[in-house]
Amino acid sequence: MSQFFTLHPDNPQPRLVSQAVDLLRKGAVIVYPTDSGYALGCQLEDKTAMERICRIRQLDGHHNFTLVCRDLSELSTYAQVDNQAFRLMKNNTPGKYTFILKATKEVPRRLMSDKRKTIGLRVPSNPIALALLEVLDKPMMSTTLMLPGNDFAESDPESICDHLGKQVDLVIHGGFLGQQPTTVIDLTDPTPRVVRQGVGDVSPFL
Repeated sequence: MSQFFTLHPDNPQPRLVSQAVDLLRKGAVIVYPTDSGYALGCQLEDKTAMERICRIRQLDGHHNFTLVCRDLSELSTYAQVDNQAFRLMKNNTPGKYTFILKATKEVPRRLMSDKRKTIGLRVPSNPIALALLEVLDKPMMSTTLMLPGNDFAESDPESICDHLGKQVDLVIHGGFLGQQPTTVIDLTDPTPRVVRQGVGDVSPFL
């Protein structure tokens, strides 16, 4: 069975955050809260953990994973961004957006879109997610936790534990969350393009 941590949604306990990050560093797959429902996460370079996530979500090899970052300080390492795109991202992060960007060579090939060599990147506003990223000190590879056959992110950590208790290493209870997905914005061209309208306001990108 997986471990189950209950973290305060606004002031997550540092001891439990550190324990969760220790598990990540040892190859764990975790369920954690974001500002758009619960997500599955693991270390960026951990191929085995990524394969476990693919089995849980029943994903094929064409799924685009997302790099979840604490801020934009690591942006240039993983993505190619011009000044206009950077300003748009800076003005709308942290927030409920996923940005599609041209990937650099630092991004493992298995994480990027094969045809376009792009990567998704987001900076969440959820305090628990940010606390995990701060202690981890690098981006986390992530994907929305949608169980096979469902169209929405999971919002109930106790139900998640019932369904995935033997398939993940840790479930973090950070409250009961909304199920609406992030808004996805493609910034690979000079003109931003709304790929998916979710919970984030699209007006800054129109």
